[in-house]
Amino acid sequence: MFDIKSILKNTVVHLRTGFKLALLFIIGAAIISFLIFVVYRPMYSVTLDGEFLGYTSDKSELQSRISEYVKSGDSQSVAFVEMENLPDYKICLLKKGLTANDDEIFGNVIKTGTPYYKYYAVLENGVEKCYVPTYLEADSIINQLKEKNSHNKDAVTYMVKYDTVLSNFTDTGTAVASLYVEPPVNTKEPATTATGRNTIVYKNSTLGLAAIQQPISGMITSRFGVSSRIRRSNHTGLDIAASTGTPVIPIASGKVTFSGRKGSYGNLVIVSHGKNASGQAIESWYAHNSRLNVNVGDSVNENSIISYVGSTGNSTGPHLHLEIRINGSPVNPQNYLYN
Repeated sequence: MFDIKSILKNTVVHLRTGFKLALLFIIGAAIISFLIFVVYRPMYSVTLDGEFLGYTSDKSELQSRISEYVKSGDSQSVAFVEMENLPDYKICLLKKGLTANDDEIFGNVIKTGTPYYKYYAVLENGVEKCYVPTYLEADSIINQLKEKNSHNKDAVTYMVKYDTVLSNFTDTGTAVASLYVEPPVNTKEPATTATGRNTIVYKNSTLGLAAIQQPISGMITSRFGVSSRIRRSNHTGLDIAASTGTPVIPIASGKVTFSGRKGSYGNLVIVSHGKNASGQAIESWYAHNSRLNVNVGDSVNENSIISYVGSTGNSTGPHLHLEIRINGSPVNPQNYLYN
């Protein structure tokens, strides 16, 4: 038979012994933890690419500081910092006499980064001319050129740049002065003085105007109606070769209805000569100019310089492309000029 009293007695003894051991373990652990707390404290060792940098007591604060630097650098002109690797952190216990060196760690980490600077390039016809630190200054340069009616005002733009090297900046006043181009003066000069050549005048022409004249003297290099690999359709005018900058005069007096850039024509002037004796509307077109000398609405006569020969638009060399249009349709200028 089982002795129940003996079994219960042994069980109580074992429980008491286990409780005492557990209590001793808890007390020992508490004493050890207290001693560790008094002598040691938890820290993080910091390494970068396997190289030990030091210790930090606040991993989150140090990493937040590094991340902020990567995002915006340490100066106004730095847009961001490129870093190949970030630090690794490992928790450890250190004696309380040892101190964290967060600033030293931060300094060594940022040395490995590549800062990218943000600034603005001011361009003329797509070519970078000068640099400014803010878009407000770039805007100011363009607005001042427009206010001064600079001849290149529509060709000046700006764009943002990111680079590892900071370019030298130009102040706004200097930039405006260097980019400004004097607008052409709408002068009216005698044709013979303007061209330095004798201009042939045809009176009582079959065009129906009282008198017409050659806009420039020169060799005809492409005639009306011919086809060419550089054109989509047959030639609608007459090409007269001349040196760049040769002054162009209108074939007759009239009013400027277009002066500006127009597709394959390049820099183009259109002059309306009104209606001839037969009631037909007469226009003359002058294309590929290097520079225009008139504005829309200007009245011109046989002595007016309207433009200067060039090679803008769909052109293979300096020349004047001359068109004469009757009621909007191109006709052969050789039927009236350059006979």
